[in-house]
Amino acid sequence: MRLQQTMVEMFPLKSADAAYGKISGMLSTLGDPFTKIISPKEYQSFRIGSDGNVQGVGVFINREHSSGRLLVMDCIEGGPADRAGIHGGDELVEIDGKSVFGLDGEAAAQKLRGRVGTIVKVKLLDSTESERIGRQRQKEVQLSREVINLSPLSTAIISHSSDDGHDCKTGYVRLSTFSQTAAAEMESAIKRMEDEGVQSYILDLRNNPGGLVKAGLDVAQIWLDGDETLVNTVDREGNVLPINMVQGHSLTNDPLVVLVNEGSASASEILAGALHDNGRAILVGHKTFGKGKIQSVTELDDGSALFITVAKYLSPALHEIDQIWRWIHVSWWQSKPWKFSNLGGLLHRWNLIRFVVMSADGILYIVVIYGRMDSG
Repeated sequence: MRLQQTMVEMFPLKSADAAYGKISGMLSTLGDPFTKIISPKEYQSFRIGSDGNVQGVGVFINREHSSGRLLVMDCIEGGPADRAGIHGGDELVEIDGKSVFGLDGEAAAQKLRGRVGTIVKVKLLDSTESERIGRQRQKEVQLSREVINLSPLSTAIISHSSDDGHDCKTGYVRLSTFSQTAAAEMESAIKRMEDEGVQSYILDLRNNPGGLVKAGLDVAQIWLDGDETLVNTVDREGNVLPINMVQGHSLTNDPLVVLVNEGSASASEILAGALHDNGRAILVGHKTFGKGKIQSVTELDDGSALFITVAKYLSPALHEIDQIWRWIHVSWWQSKPWKFSNLGGLLHRWNLIRFVVMSADGILYIVVIYGRMDSG
């Protein structure tokens, strides 16, 4: 905008949106999908997403790199989208009758937000129908915007019996985003579960799109001891700078499994890499999203913001964060659903570890992991 004010001739653009479009076109020539400009409304939406409450429909969305599709990563439990039957994996097609083609996650999220009580109409391709009948069915829903609590944590304690009849407890911790309160809420939850006799843990980072990287590093220190490296940064000259813990002290040394999938991005991948490379956890899941970039964010005079990739992250063992999925110990599958009364024991052996996984719909599944609990 400042350029228009100082040029000899007027820049022939009729609106701010046109200017953003031209700038986006220039930035796209850099070949980095994460270097971009966003409008003032989109930037406000981005800042709100890291703390506090938001007025919207309670859905996390992200753009798939390969196809450009906007996919639902997750829904906030009990929110408007969740109640309407929207699921992770659904593809967002239209918002209020307008195609979302070309929009990124932030732009689409901004369109879904608005005053409490107002209605937004969305059209989606149903992922559950695709799994059931081999093709996707379109569905249209009307959602009433509400105040959404962005609390990032949900927990459960799963009681079961070992093969020898002893009572066991596994703590399930689902982290949906890395907000400013994520580490404090997790610390409180782990302390509570330790007091209740939990002996093993599942940390569920599936469909967690990231958030504040510092929050991810703070969460890592809840599980790690000493002065281990949490992540490395690499600048354009190839200089590697490790970020280490400072006299860390974990809240528990109990066995830990971390669940990841294609919706786990950015801070989720950094946390998974830190726990894996330091030998603290085994990874279970699918290939992750692949976003290990460090960006500078510059707020411009009109309230828009410029995101520029200035460096990248490497895991403690110098693995590319974009390739963290290569160190997943096993791809998990949804086996026959079991009810609580039918659950087998949770085994902690060198040759067989059986963990209970709680899916997004509340059904319990068994995941069996063969092999030693070693870091690779």
